[in-house]
Amino acid sequence: MEFELKSTAVGTNARAGLITTDHGQIETPIFMPVGTVGSVKGVHMPELRDDIKAQIILGNTYHLYLRPGMDIMERAGGLHKFNGWERPILTDSGGFQVFSLSGNRKLKEEGVTFRSHIDGSKHLFTPENVVDIQRIIGSDIMMALDECPPGTSDYNYAKNSLKLTQGWLERGWKHFNETEPKYGHRQAYFPIVQGCVYKDLRQDAAKHVADLGADGNAIGGLAVGEPTEMMYEMIEVVNDILPQNRPRYLMGVGTPANILEAIDRGVDMMDCVMPTRNGRNGMLFTQHGIMNMRNKKWADDFSPIQEDGASIVDHIYSKAYLRHLFVASELLAMQIASIHNLAFYLWLVGEARKHIIAGDFKSWKEEMVVNVQRRL
Repeated sequence: MEFELKSTAVGTNARAGLITTDHGQIETPIFMPVGTVGSVKGVHMPELRDDIKAQIILGNTYHLYLRPGMDIMERAGGLHKFNGWERPILTDSGGFQVFSLSGNRKLKEEGVTFRSHIDGSKHLFTPENVVDIQRIIGSDIMMALDECPPGTSDYNYAKNSLKLTQGWLERGWKHFNETEPKYGHRQAYFPIVQGCVYKDLRQDAAKHVADLGADGNAIGGLAVGEPTEMMYEMIEVVNDILPQNRPRYLMGVGTPANILEAIDRGVDMMDCVMPTRNGRNGMLFTQHGIMNMRNKKWADDFSPIQEDGASIVDHIYSKAYLRHLFVASELLAMQIASIHNLAFYLWLVGEARKHIIAGDFKSWKEEMVVNVQRRL
């Protein structure tokens, strides 16, 4: 994987770059739709490619490992062939999912044992076999196994958690460099900076990660219960240390305002389930604010979902029609809302890139942050 820094914004740490993988190029800053089990919920691959204009999507190691399983995945020739997505794919290591099981998992130096949420069967993830699993999935970017401590963790828990994550990282990085891709395309390995909300732990983690010289680096363990301003502070702390010539991936964040603030602080890549999850529940994000499509105020509003919308669904369907679909519990409502929200998120990062290159990102972002949080 290669990364080229194209432009930096005046008066901010925002950057525009270009990631090159064997499955295509990615213009940064970029938002990555989440396709946990190999699909972005309710959205066809042609819609992702042509309407939403996604450049990269996510898959999840934990979920794909359990179902359909690695035997099927390898026989299919990897996730690209299995789901028909020809552009880049990033896979999470599954660490966040495992650690969210709380009572059904056990941490130790070897790795983490857990019970499947599907059938209760017992499994072990180690730094090494998580690399092996992601080799079989065939993602362009794979993530290191880490522990994601809660945002409210006390210092001692966060310190011990980081020590475990760093030990796992050393082993995973070694194993990655001793193994080869299965399907003829290159794979990158991203370490993850943890450390909760403690500046010294984040600094130590960022230095440890930076010293590896990986193709890219990730910031994990944020938007997990800590105050928003603390999240922004930790991003700044980490990005002061992570190398400029590598992409920076902020994991699992977040709202449109969060994304703009993260870009302002030097983040290049982001993902979140919010566009599709909130969309399925009737919440639409737009450049003018947030709409709850179940509200009666939309019942006789026959104007397009969004006049200047980024997706074809914005122009085809009216607010009144979409509200009707939600009230009637029609599946099409969830699909339309998901497509709209994803297209908006991709439009938002695309506009950010344009303004970074044009040199007026800061003023544009300050106005847009206010707009996207407004309730319509």
